[in-house]
Amino acid sequence: MSTNSRNQDQAATERPRRRVGRPPIGDTPNPVDKHVGMQVRARRALLGYSQERLGDAIGLTFQQVQKYERGTNRVSASRLWDLAAALGVPVSYFFDGLDAESQAEALAEYDGGNTAFDDDLMGRRETLELVRAYYTISDPAVRRRIYDLARTISRGDEEDGGSLGLQ
Repeated sequence: MSTNSRNQDQAATERPRRRVGRPPIGDTPNPVDKHVGMQVRARRALLGYSQERLGDAIGLTFQQVQKYERGTNRVSASRLWDLAAALGVPVSYFFDGLDAESQAEALAEYDGGNTAFDDDLMGRRETLELVRAYYTISDPAVRRRIYDLARTISRGDEEDGGSLGLQ
């Protein structure tokens, strides 16, 4: 038997290699990638950066930044380092809020095709604009009064049996 035919026989009987890492479930982004992307988007928006400005800062196109923010493309370790430097945060910032419980929920959602990540209040433009506007108020006393007002209104909604009042 020739070496070539032996290699072909051996290849035919070998099991396919198991892929390590993110499970290939259709086109659904991995929940951790999506969480990291949401953190990138939140910080970028909080700083008032456009996707283009952030992309320029780290040598990418705005389309690539957009794919990272959606979790469509995974962020490599070196790129995460660049993003952290450009956004003025430690690398760990991108994983904040991703504890063991939320990781388990994320994996369950990932397996079930649930889109709860899309309903994240902190990822909404309205939330980010509100936070940005709040921190542009230079007088701490005024900021505190606005904070107290928002807390009072939200407690009133809870007492009336209302939810968060979000559509």
